[in-house]
Amino acid sequence: MKTQPYENYPWRIAFFGIGLSLITYALGAFVLSRIGAIASALYLAFCTFVEVLVLRGSCAHCYYYGKTCGFGRGRLCPVLFRRGNPAKFLERAATMRDLLPDLLVTAVPVVTGTFLLVRRFDWFVLAAMLAMLLLASAGNEYVRRSLTCRHCAQRELGCPADKLLNKARA
Repeated sequence: MKTQPYENYPWRIAFFGIGLSLITYALGAFVLSRIGAIASALYLAFCTFVEVLVLRGSCAHCYYYGKTCGFGRGRLCPVLFRRGNPAKFLERAATMRDLLPDLLVTAVPVVTGTFLLVRRFDWFVLAAMLAMLLLASAGNEYVRRSLTCRHCAQRELGCPADKLLNKARA
């Protein structure tokens, strides 16, 4: 059964998508804070950089520019960037290299936390790492598969990320 795409996502879905990202960033910052405030601040700066990359490279060209998308970025993007070319969104071919910054958002705290645990075990670091891994895998999968991608008008028009991530099902 095919689902109808949203013109604007319900805010509850957008808040869920935003919350997933913010909680992930907070957990990563917590793990890196065990090294020091500078490491935590650099990590949060990297997370901001990744968000800006997505906004500039994808959201500015997306159908949901200026609208409520499943991650809230469609409303944020016009504040920071001019409307791009929707045809450019369709021309892009996403690769695993494009996903690397997103993967590093989780990998850096998990690898760092592993080294910290080896040096001196800390239940809070372990819990934060496990929560990050759970959110990055099952949480992200749930949000994308059940709440966002299945109702996405841009996906219907063409989405490089959908093509890359759902290659196996095609």
